[in-house]
Amino acid sequence: MNKNVKQFSLFVVAAIIGSMIGIAVFASVYSNKLKSAYDSGSGNVSKFTVDRITMPTFDFTAIAERITPTVVHVKTKYEAASNNLPFDNPFFEFFDPRSFNVPQEGAGSGVIMTKDGYIVTNNHVVANATQIEVTLSDKRTFNARVIGKDEQTDLALIKIDADDLSYLETANSDDVKVGEWVLALGNPFNLESTITAGIVSAKARSIGILGRGAAVESFIQTDAAVNPGNSGGALVNVDGKLIGINTAIASQTGQYAGYAFAIPSNLVTKVVSDFMKYGKVQRGMLGISISEVTADIMKEAGLDKIKGVYVAEVNDDGAAKDAGIKKGDVITKIGERAVNSVPELQELVSLNRPGDKIQVTVVRKGKEHEFTATLKDMKGNDKIVLDKTDDVKESIQADLEQLSNSELAKLGIENGVRVKSVGNGKFKAAGITKNFIITRIDRKKVYTVQDVYDLLSAADNGVLIEGIEADGSKGYYGFGMQ
Repeated sequence: MNKNVKQFSLFVVAAIIGSMIGIAVFASVYSNKLKSAYDSGSGNVSKFTVDRITMPTFDFTAIAERITPTVVHVKTKYEAASNNLPFDNPFFEFFDPRSFNVPQEGAGSGVIMTKDGYIVTNNHVVANATQIEVTLSDKRTFNARVIGKDEQTDLALIKIDADDLSYLETANSDDVKVGEWVLALGNPFNLESTITAGIVSAKARSIGILGRGAAVESFIQTDAAVNPGNSGGALVNVDGKLIGINTAIASQTGQYAGYAFAIPSNLVTKVVSDFMKYGKVQRGMLGISISEVTADIMKEAGLDKIKGVYVAEVNDDGAAKDAGIKKGDVITKIGERAVNSVPELQELVSLNRPGDKIQVTVVRKGKEHEFTATLKDMKGNDKIVLDKTDDVKESIQADLEQLSNSELAKLGIENGVRVKSVGNGKFKAAGITKNFIITRIDRKKVYTVQDVYDLLSAADNGVLIEGIEADGSKGYYGFGMQ
C-alpha cells in the first residue's frame, strides 16, 4: 500500500514538473512569435493583444493659451414681447405669456477677427437684440454694435471700440481633412473660455436648420463637445487657426450628443469681408434649382458613376441660363474643384459676388461641356448693390417676422413672412394690414425678413406684393418704391 502511494506521489510530482516545463516552452515560443510579428510590422499583432496599439497624443496647452484671448462671451437683451425672442422654443409654452413683460436675455460666443474690435458671431446670437455686451477673456466688457447680419449663412459681424486685441488667424477650410484633430472654444452654459477637443467627422454637411431658398449650409461636422452658448465660437486646427464658426448641434435633448456643426472659415472670411466693405452680403448665384444625383439620374445623364449635382430647374433670368446651362445637366466642377453634393456646390458658388465669372463643367448626355457664368444676385443684378435695408424700413414703416416651420405647415405654404404691425408708410398706403403674409415680391419667393428688404430695395419703381390675408384669402398689392 505504501509502495503504491509512493509511486502515485512520484507520478504527480513528475506531472507537475512536466506541466511547468510545457508552459515555459509554450510561453517562450509564443513570445518569440509575437515579438517576431511585431518587429516585422505584421498586421496580425492586433489579433493577439491591444497593448501595442498606439493612440496619437497632442499637447494642446500652448494652442489653448494662444487662442483663449481671441474668443469672447456675447450677452444680449431683447424686447419684452415673446415674439421678439431670438429663437422658437416649445419650452416657453409652459409659461404664462405675461411673464415675457420683462426683458429677455441670451448668450453666445464670438471670435475676434481684427485687432481693432471686429467680431464674428452667429446671426441667431444677436438677431433682434436691443443690447449686445461683449466680455473679453481678461474680463473687460464693451457694448457692441451690429455691422451686418445674414440669415442665409447665420453669420453676423459686430464691433467694439477697442485696440490692440488678440485676434484669430484663419486657415483655408478647403484643406481641412476628415479625421484631423480640432478644438472648439466658446462659452457653453455661460461657462467662459471653455475648450473641448475632437476630430473632424465630415465636411459639406447640410442639416436643414437655415431654411430653404438662398440659405447656404455646408458645415464642418465635429465630435468636439459643443453646447448652447458655444454658438459663434471658434473651431480651430492644431495650428491654432480658425477653420470654422460653431453654429449648431444635432441632439434630441438640446445638449451635446456627439454631433456639432461649424460654418467653414472660407465662407466666414468672405461674408465678413462683404459686411466690412458693403454693409451686406454680396451673394453671387447661378439661378438654378439643384438636387443630389441618383442612380436613375446617372443613367439619364450618361454618367459612368454617381457624381456631381443635378440641375432640376433653370431660372429664366439667371446666370446659368445666360451661360447655356440647361435643365437635366449634371454639374461636376466649379472651376477646378469637383463637386459631388448640393452643399459643396452652394458653398463654392456663394464664395463669389454678383458680376464674378466662374467656370462650370457639366455632363450632358454623356458628354462634358464647360461654360462661363457671370453670377447674379437674387434680384437678377450682376453688379454689387449696397445695403438699403434702413431706407426700406423707413419707407414701409412695418414690423415683420419670419414664420416657423410649424406655421408654414399649418397654412399649407412653403415660405412666407408675416406683417406684425403697420405704421404710416407705404404698406399702410397700399392697404396692407397686420397679419398679412407676404409670399412673393415681384414673383420671387420670400423666405426671410431680409428677403423682403432685399427685394424691395432692388425695385426700380413699381413693386408687386403677393400673399395671404388674415382670413386666408389671397392678396395682391402694388405700389412704387421711389
